[in-house]
Amino acid sequence: MLEVSDLHSGYGKIEILKGIKMKIPTGKIISLIGSNGAGKTTFLMTLSGIIRPTKGSICFEGQAIEQLASDAIVRLGIVQVPEGRRIFQSLTVQENLDLGAYTRSESRELEKDKEELLTFFPILKDRLKMLAGNLSGGEQQMLAMARALMARPKVLLLDEASLGLAPKMVEVIFSLIRRINDRGITVLLVEQNAWKALELADYGYVLESGKIQFEGTGRELLDNVMIKQAYLGE
Repeated sequence: MLEVSDLHSGYGKIEILKGIKMKIPTGKIISLIGSNGAGKTTFLMTLSGIIRPTKGSICFEGQAIEQLASDAIVRLGIVQVPEGRRIFQSLTVQENLDLGAYTRSESRELEKDKEELLTFFPILKDRLKMLAGNLSGGEQQMLAMARALMARPKVLLLDEASLGLAPKMVEVIFSLIRRINDRGITVLLVEQNAWKALELADYGYVLESGKIQFEGTGRELLDNVMIKQAYLGE
């Protein structure tokens, strides 16, 4: 579905990604782990078209997308939930959801999708008129995910979905990620919580200093001695 080859990207003259190669198959959960500053968020921003690569290719369903604008990439079906959630705090939950569907025009389908999402995230249904900034951290993360799903993504890019959340809420969020994937949506998960990310993943990659250092199934990476020492506290 999504294939990255020899991808180089960064900020001005500072190169962060140095030849990334990755395959994200349809219907799978792929996890990307790595230390702070490894380039994980830069990778997602490049996939989303917010940062333009300096070299390499990004191919989605047979189409080269590395030079497309970010809104065109969203219309193709690649949607990002950014680190820190980035919801519109001064708008209501309802308004945030509506903005998630800004690339769509079919009003009848939009209402149907919204009703399904509110069943999927029932806590948001009780808070539709509440300002998003008044939600708890976990509720804001759910809203960010629901807002992204309103765009009907084929691939959901999740950046640090569990960041700053209480342990019980982390479990809820990871359960929701699994359920989202069960709906047929491919997921690329960037996470500091390496154990949970690899436990959930069909396949995983380890990014260090802008390069992929390890890859394998989630279980293979969990059993890797070097990864245990570096990321799992063992």
